[in-house]
Amino acid sequence: MRRSYPQITLTLFLTLSLFTASLAQTTQPAKRKKLKHFGSSLKRLKWNPEKNTALESLPRNAAAGSDDEDVIRIDTSLVTCELLVLDQHGKNVAGLTANDFSIAEDGTSQTVGHFLLGDNINVPRTIVLIIDYSGSQLPYLENSVAAAKVLVDKLGPKDLMAIVTDDVELIQDFTTDKKKLKKKLDSLREQSEPPREFPLIQPKLGRSKQYSALMATLNEAFEQTDVRPIIIFQTDGDEAPFLRNAVVSFVGQGSEDAAKQDEIFRKIQKLMHTEFSLDDLYRTVERSRATVYTVIPGIKLLGLTPEEQLKKYLAEGDSMFGSSTNLPKAQRQVALEAKMQSALSGVAPLTGGWTEFLEKPEQAEGIYARIFSDINQRYIVGYYPTNKERDGKRRKIDFAVKGHPEYQIYGRRSYFAPRQ
Repeated sequence: MRRSYPQITLTLFLTLSLFTASLAQTTQPAKRKKLKHFGSSLKRLKWNPEKNTALESLPRNAAAGSDDEDVIRIDTSLVTCELLVLDQHGKNVAGLTANDFSIAEDGTSQTVGHFLLGDNINVPRTIVLIIDYSGSQLPYLENSVAAAKVLVDKLGPKDLMAIVTDDVELIQDFTTDKKKLKKKLDSLREQSEPPREFPLIQPKLGRSKQYSALMATLNEAFEQTDVRPIIIFQTDGDEAPFLRNAVVSFVGQGSEDAAKQDEIFRKIQKLMHTEFSLDDLYRTVERSRATVYTVIPGIKLLGLTPEEQLKKYLAEGDSMFGSSTNLPKAQRQVALEAKMQSALSGVAPLTGGWTEFLEKPEQAEGIYARIFSDINQRYIVGYYPTNKERDGKRRKIDFAVKGHPEYQIYGRRSYFAPRQ
């Protein structure tokens, strides 16, 4: 898997752009390469049962790094994190400066060497929206598309955005063209509905390969010069049972019917499994520099006891489980969905982002508005580590606001050092 570290070697142009007054006067960013053969990184992965992890089975395209010959590199490194600071009442704390922050890496104090505000329009955001439009997501799709279009309207003049689906398909490469982005979003809603003149034609729906889409995005979408890589990940995560070492499974509960269903599932799983595990994905997320915001459509089951989960599901969930004769089936379904939610909710915190539940379709606009507000309210804080070792090890980061131990800081808490 491609490594994308928070600690990166900056080009001369980027360094000058970020640390001189000329940043505000920079012209349009250099044209980036188009993302060709999106999803190809997944084909290079091969599950290794001995090492219990995914390994690359094919060499990378040597041309991918050919442009590096023209890059002027600086012999220094920078760790950057996007931080959201909230007071004891959960309200955003604005007006902080670089001098207000203290940083420690593995317990050793560091010096702030880089500081920007999240609403600085001269610092482009590179955003990928991964949207699940599989059958289970149809009740939420129309509102989610509308909310995403509102977010598109709020993008700054230098912000870039791309759209990826749970087909592991890049339906829109990075662009600043808001009309193109909104047109592609509309196409998802339109193709998920059967044409009126041919109502018997099956609509085109997503294939529920959301984790695969996220893995491909992390490995392929961003460039080292992207100052603020961001992923909005909307899905119910029902690819989880098909990951290697799956922590989620359609397990039976003793009945003959459940045992038969479990046997069928195992056969399907063998045909459809990925070449990576959830742990592989978590490691890739942690190694990336992207901030992830996860939106989970459906009834929130996390934080409830199994009894409370079942009660809530029967009251608010699918009516097919409303009768007592279907109670065992409802219990299995609740257990499955709770595990899927748990697995999915573990992604965003690794990046300093957060997870929100879209329990009702009409909540979509508010959630997307909150995401954009969060992006604007963050502080971009960086430092040059005193530990110069390129050992590939995980390093812990602690941030604090001087004199305010009551403040909560949301941001990346670790990163992996590069290797020699």
